[in-house]
Amino acid sequence: MVARAALFGLLMLSTLNGEAQRLRVGDGTSGMRVLTLDSCRAMALRNNKQMGVARVKQEVNANLRQSARTQYLPKVNAVGTYQHVSKSISLLNDEQKTSLPQMGTAVGAGLKQNMAGTLSQLPPQTIQALGQMGLTPEIISSMSGQQIDGLANALNGVGQGLVDALDIDTRNIWAGGITVTQPVFMGGAIVAANKMADINEEMAANALEAKQQTTLFNIDHAYWQVVSLHHKRVLAESYVELVRKLKGDVQKMIDKGVATKGDGLSVGVRVNEAEIALMEAEDGLALSKMLLCQLCGLPVDEAIVLADENSESLPTALSVPDAQNYDNRPELKLLQNTVDLSRQTTNLLKAGNLPQVLLTGGYAVTNPNTFNGFEKKFGGFWNVGVLVRIPVWNWGDVKYKVRASKGATTMANLELAEAREAIELQVNQSRFRVNEAYKKLEMAQANVANADENLRMANLGFKEGTVSFTTVMEAQTAWQLAQTKKIDAEIGVRLSQVELQKALGTLTAN
Repeated sequence: MVARAALFGLLMLSTLNGEAQRLRVGDGTSGMRVLTLDSCRAMALRNNKQMGVARVKQEVNANLRQSARTQYLPKVNAVGTYQHVSKSISLLNDEQKTSLPQMGTAVGAGLKQNMAGTLSQLPPQTIQALGQMGLTPEIISSMSGQQIDGLANALNGVGQGLVDALDIDTRNIWAGGITVTQPVFMGGAIVAANKMADINEEMAANALEAKQQTTLFNIDHAYWQVVSLHHKRVLAESYVELVRKLKGDVQKMIDKGVATKGDGLSVGVRVNEAEIALMEAEDGLALSKMLLCQLCGLPVDEAIVLADENSESLPTALSVPDAQNYDNRPELKLLQNTVDLSRQTTNLLKAGNLPQVLLTGGYAVTNPNTFNGFEKKFGGFWNVGVLVRIPVWNWGDVKYKVRASKGATTMANLELAEAREAIELQVNQSRFRVNEAYKKLEMAQANVANADENLRMANLGFKEGTVSFTTVMEAQTAWQLAQTKKIDAEIGVRLSQVELQKALGTLTAN
């Protein structure tokens, strides 16, 4: 225990020396941002681009669900139009337009020439029209020429009035209307469409949860990777101090003639190897921090310090449920959503073979209008009705589509069953890795205790001259390896627990 405490003190001393050296060169921890695992998770969830896309998709599907709800409600549409045409509609031809204004002149001329014959030759319609004016054949026969001229002028005016009345300017046409449509029965299509909208919104939420768990899994890996490399760098610094001290002791032995230059070169090679390992650890730590900053949405050159970097031992206790319930996995939820969506698609297609009933109503206006002859002003009317659409024959188009949709549902169910089996295997493997990681940690801790004692005995024997420096180097190497494996085992326990949480679908930011 005394040796272990001494080694830990040496390790912390080397750490402080390294930090002091970095402060001297202007690369210290002053002004660095301290990050915890929770803060890294929060920043990663907030800044992850794919998470942002998933959130937008969720909003889109929520709006689509609201849109689907409106299909139950009546639709009101207003329409207006104006048209200018090159020609007007005429109910009289050119000959009629010319003859009608001269009707009285023709009748008067005939009366003057042969009153009796003319009256007998007049069409019945003309005689009837004259009778309505109080001009019976007897009265006409007794008329004088002046009276006949007056009658002719009156008839000419009647003819011109008819021409003017039937000459409507339809070159400028105005029309407008408001229509109301209320679905009554659409074969279940609206119900199916609303259920599909609900499922799509749920799928968006499940996709967001899946991306969230993936983001948390990645950020946890990056965080603990930085912590691991930091501890390995500290360990490498401590190991460099050990081999340098041994090199100094061997150099003293060479000066006294009890060791050879070859012995010094052997220790020098070990010092160079330790310094190279330290440089690699520092480079790996810098790159790992860049990756962590990128995942958190920070500048890659941001100076950060993790809260777990300077802990003597890494935390390994994590609450993991024991229940074999995989329904929390968002991947399974998404596959179940696919099955449900396929079933509703089948119902939507079936509606193509069912009748559809709608209520309609509205109000329309036109100018000119024909509700009181031809008038050049707006006139309108109300209307209500029922629209029924009954599919009669479509060559089996809907039937084939329904069969295809049912086939898609079957495939989705098979994929869901296969995913359940794969996830069950993944959970069992993750549990095995957790147990294995704890066993490795126990063995690594025991190896560290043995390596501490072995190094203490080697140093003591070297001072007393009972063991050679090579034995000390071997003990130092064994100690470094044991410490490295302990760090890997501690990180392995933590990462295996995170992996199990993700496999169970319980990995959350809380």
